[in-house]
Amino acid sequence: MNYSPRFAGAVSLDSLARRPQTAPSPPSAPSTAAANGGAPVTVIDVTEASFQADVIDRSMTVPVVIDFWADWCGPCKQLSPILERLAIEGGGAWVLAKIDVDSNQQLAAAAGVQGIPAVKAVWQGGIVGEFTGAVPEPQVRGWIAELLKATGAATGAGADAELSEPPLPPEFVEAAAAFERGDYDAAEKAYLAILATAPADQLAAGALAGVRLFKRAEHLEPGVVRAAAEAAPDDVDAQLAAADVDMLEGLVDQAFKRLVDVVARSSGADRDRARVHLLGLFDAAGPDDPSIPAARSALSRALF
Repeated sequence: MNYSPRFAGAVSLDSLARRPQTAPSPPSAPSTAAANGGAPVTVIDVTEASFQADVIDRSMTVPVVIDFWADWCGPCKQLSPILERLAIEGGGAWVLAKIDVDSNQQLAAAAGVQGIPAVKAVWQGGIVGEFTGAVPEPQVRGWIAELLKATGAATGAGADAELSEPPLPPEFVEAAAAFERGDYDAAEKAYLAILATAPADQLAAGALAGVRLFKRAEHLEPGVVRAAAEAAPDDVDAQLAAADVDMLEGLVDQAFKRLVDVVARSSGADRDRARVHLLGLFDAAGPDDPSIPAARSALSRALF
């Protein structure tokens, strides 16, 4: 993944702002969550016709984070809900602009999008930070906090709104930096060090599980892995690898069900391996993932 945590040296969006438009560009309506009760705008859907008003003009007073996504993109289904939740938590300190690349191909191309999910932070008409890929929530939260700090937005527009958690402690920042540069061994070591002193730290446990997931699946080919799992349903290693691929593509329910099925039809060491792997995926998904309660119930039935 391409991750650019520093917010300096803005890239101009003049070429996008000057793109001829075939329709007027009023600001898009905010999402339902942001529209009720006169709440500040937090999440908006953006098109080529509304880009000038919704992104360029709006970014003159508040940071705008663009989420380039598509319905067919598995990793987008992991990242987009995180961004939407954090935008709502921000209460107007920044705005999330969602752009469907299938419906806005020229806009995505002009913005230099080469892979999705692609996230770009826009401030006063320029791109000041960006990353590509399904980044775990702790890193996204830290990235947003850095954006607000760099743009002065925490003391400007939406100053009375704060992220629900404080900035990450230094040891988390170091671990996150290792993860973002692809040094999964260093990131794993850093999160293990945090857990050695704070075993109940759920943030570190979830981040560690996410690092291990990326580390295991880094070189896996989804099509090959799934074909192997389908050809050998009793091959536990094949099913574990397929579950990892499912997770990284946003197919969380499928990943959980795959491993619950392995637990149900296996025994002994194989059953325990599948169970432990599934618990690790629960940690990677995060305690608030809506798929976990049903999967835990299914796991209990499979075990007992």
